[in-house]
Amino acid sequence: MIERYTLPEIGRVWTEEAKYGAWLEVELAVCRARARLGEIPGEEVRELCERAGFDAGRIREIEAETNHDVIAFVSAVQERVASPVARHLHFGLTSSDVLDTAGALRLRRALDLIREQARELARLLCRMALEHRGTVMVGRTHGVHAEPTVFGHKLAVWAFEMERNLTRLDRARETAAVGKISGAVGTYASVSPEVERLVCEELGLAAEPASTQIVQRDRHAEVLAALAVLASTLEKIALEIRGAQRTEVRELSEPFGRGQKGSSAMPHKRNPILCERLCGMARLMRGYAQVGLENNALWQERDISHSSAERVVLPDATILAYYMLRTTRRVLEGLEVDEGRMRENLNLGGGIVFSGRVLLALVEAGMDRDDAYAVVQRAAMRAWEGEGGFRELLQEEEEVRGRLGEGLEGLFDPAYHLRNLDAVFDRVKELEARL
Repeated sequence: MIERYTLPEIGRVWTEEAKYGAWLEVELAVCRARARLGEIPGEEVRELCERAGFDAGRIREIEAETNHDVIAFVSAVQERVASPVARHLHFGLTSSDVLDTAGALRLRRALDLIREQARELARLLCRMALEHRGTVMVGRTHGVHAEPTVFGHKLAVWAFEMERNLTRLDRARETAAVGKISGAVGTYASVSPEVERLVCEELGLAAEPASTQIVQRDRHAEVLAALAVLASTLEKIALEIRGAQRTEVRELSEPFGRGQKGSSAMPHKRNPILCERLCGMARLMRGYAQVGLENNALWQERDISHSSAERVVLPDATILAYYMLRTTRRVLEGLEVDEGRMRENLNLGGGIVFSGRVLLALVEAGMDRDDAYAVVQRAAMRAWEGEGGFRELLQEEEEVRGRLGEGLEGLFDPAYHLRNLDAVFDRVKELEARL
């Protein structure tokens, strides 16, 4: 991922130094496991662990000659050890034993960082939902005014979706936190299952119950799919804010810093660039998920068509997910909510969004439903065309006046539509407590 979107805490997980550090962690865990099983002397393993280290520059030099990264790594570590005990390093292993087990360590670390950010975002959404439980606005379907709602309800919907994302992330972390120390083609021909068990136990990983030469890539596909779904949630939030920041709507605005410029040519511009960025990034995440699905099907016990793609998509997807979560928090923490504008928009057309309530009131007053629908729709369409306010046009309808009388006025109170939303906000409080 480019530096622009790589935040340091998750960027460190995917550095070259971190990669070799994880490889060494696995190699030495294997040696300790073999010592515990009496396969090699414990004192030699202790010496190996004390001497072992690596120089990334030296690894690159060797790889330039061998054209094999794991061989270059092992050779460089053996040079650093400079002792006969170096012979225990990489004994009985195939490269993927190291790569996949170490990869699980790094992926788990990245997912831990992502999950913490997702949890904080869910908490923020809960707080905002409760804060805006009384912020009345118009609800829209198909982009068209529908009925009254409150901004807190939108936030509640997002909060519960983030809880589901947390569940998906937990499942993905569990699925990905798997190692394998089973040798070439996974048959344990040169290393025992007991070594694998001890290594994975030390590293806090589950052991792949049956592996080929690699850990199976459906696991990584699940991770990338979970991240893509998470990104779609963040895109949903960003798209809502983008739409509400349009000049004609102007109900919500992402933060706009002092000294910030919106356009090189138009000084008045205040563009939702953060939200637009999030929407674009979600497209990348869906592409990464596609790569994960395609990486699962490989030739026989393995090929390496997956590895070249994974070098890109696993770091990029996790780094990008982390950045998207942080950026979404930044947007929401600085979100400008124009409650007055929300009220103005709600009342466009003179109360047209209360047509459903008027329809039900006429039916309750004994009018045939189809007849009631026709009367209300006629007044609504006239209001839509600008012939007057919906409420006033209804009062011109003799049947409406006769059946509803002065009771018509009470039908235009948003509180009626929102009277049962307390149940939703009670659930939000419960969610906040769970988080």
